[in-house]
Amino acid sequence: MTPVAPSPIAPASGGSRLLSGLLLVAVIGLIVLIVRWPDPPPDVQPPTPPGGLTLGATTCRSISLSWGPSTDDTDVVGYDVHQGGQVVASVGGDSRSADVAGVPGQAWELHVTARDAAGNASAAGGSVAVTPPQCGSDTTAPGAPAGVKATADGTSVTMSWAAATDDVAVAAYDVFRDGQKVGTVGGAGSLGFVDFGVAAATSHRYQVSARDGQGNTSSPSAAVDVTTGKDCTLLCAITPVARDTAVVFGLAQLPDGTVLYGRRDQREVVRLDPKTGQTTSLGQVPGAVSTGGDGGLLGIAVAPTYAKDRWVYLFFTTATDNRIVRLHLRGNGLDTGSMQSMLVGIPRGRIHNGGRLRFGPDGKLYAATGDAGRPRLAQDQSSLAGKVLRLNLDGTVPAGNPFGGYIWSFGYRNPLGMAFDSHRGLWVQEPGETTDDESNHVVKGGNYGWPACDGAQNAAGGDCDAPGARQPQFAFSVGEGGCGGVAIIRDVAYLACATGSRLWRLVLDGDTVTDAQALLTGAYGQLITVEPSADGTLWLAASTRTATGTETQLLRLTLPPRA
Repeated sequence: MTPVAPSPIAPASGGSRLLSGLLLVAVIGLIVLIVRWPDPPPDVQPPTPPGGLTLGATTCRSISLSWGPSTDDTDVVGYDVHQGGQVVASVGGDSRSADVAGVPGQAWELHVTARDAAGNASAAGGSVAVTPPQCGSDTTAPGAPAGVKATADGTSVTMSWAAATDDVAVAAYDVFRDGQKVGTVGGAGSLGFVDFGVAAATSHRYQVSARDGQGNTSSPSAAVDVTTGKDCTLLCAITPVARDTAVVFGLAQLPDGTVLYGRRDQREVVRLDPKTGQTTSLGQVPGAVSTGGDGGLLGIAVAPTYAKDRWVYLFFTTATDNRIVRLHLRGNGLDTGSMQSMLVGIPRGRIHNGGRLRFGPDGKLYAATGDAGRPRLAQDQSSLAGKVLRLNLDGTVPAGNPFGGYIWSFGYRNPLGMAFDSHRGLWVQEPGETTDDESNHVVKGGNYGWPACDGAQNAAGGDCDAPGARQPQFAFSVGEGGCGGVAIIRDVAYLACATGSRLWRLVLDGDTVTDAQALLTGAYGQLITVEPSADGTLWLAASTRTATGTETQLLRLTLPPRA
């Protein structure tokens, strides 16, 4: 058989060569495009708040919750249930309900937030309060605490006692001085209390009783008598001056000694005569609205030039923004016709409006603003949210601001307290989300980390050690904090804390906290505002919830000659 020679391959035509070349170029171009295609921009948009939070079946072992869906520019990947600043349950993004393990007899306030894949968290979508019942009927009261001891150190009385017994569990201890309750401490492991501001050189009788989760109360303990010393320590006296039924956020003293304070949700300014305790409404602020959260009438500051120009500055929420205005007082009313806008367009939210005002030693007005429930705004220097702002008294931008506008420092979640020390240093106090409250010594242009950092801890995807991020000088758990005000007297800072129901006392040395002590723990409910008085005393607004609403005490705290 004659072998068959292979057929010769015909040379490619000109059209085929052109097609091959074009294909080769397209492939190379595609490879280059894939290699060089820029990364998509980071996802910084948080989901919307979950809606319609509803309380379901509640037993002694669990609490059932349900809510409406959140939306996001990408996808919602999870929901977190929070109690007291801590995440107590988490579910996937497709879930709309969760069961939370209950603590029988303990009052809880729960809210839900949504998360996306980038770790952006939504604002809270409302909250519900619940007290899970005991498992089975509990009618047995705890036994009376034994081993009660009390010792006086000047005007402070320190107490201790042995744990009471109960058939289920002891939920709290109540402390009484001369038959009047002066404080409450929670849980079986809380076996001590310090009673501050007791009158000097006086004798008193102390007792303690125990409560369980059903409200069954023991008989009082055996009484212990103690006599205070003649020298004042820490707090010399605590004097109730007035009561109100509103949340009091802003408070400032006029040169004549009278006090202005704001009824936050009623958007009303009130004048208080400290000598008589008499209060006079000066009227509502035009355009101010409540948000059903922490908006409304917030900061109040009296101009350092008030004696000649009578300007009072207000920070409040409107239907569209937060803003700073000034106006005059005329007789027993606000002169609304004199009202001038100093700064408008500060982002507002249902929560996280900030709102504290403080005049600095440089004569400028400083304002603290929250992130309005949109964490990304705290790092956005085109936004006034999540910042400390610095203004001239006429609302213009002062020379020397670091970024050319109103911003003095940035990276805040919800700063609620500002005060200056004797070295002209600015301290800002803000509550944490899930980990730490933080006390910051603020520098010009400083970045205080939010939302990458929650207190001193990394948040989702964050780095608290990143270049430029500044660490707090003092941090403590949100359960001990929720602090909404700060006053500094003789380089001692006092922090009014709502969640922790205490007054923190921080000793300052330059930009350092050298000592910290919690005062008044559980004695006066939620502490909202603390402000200095011209005579070296402190004004403290303390709120408690009652069956009919809110009751606020306005207290005057006398300090030692050297605080």
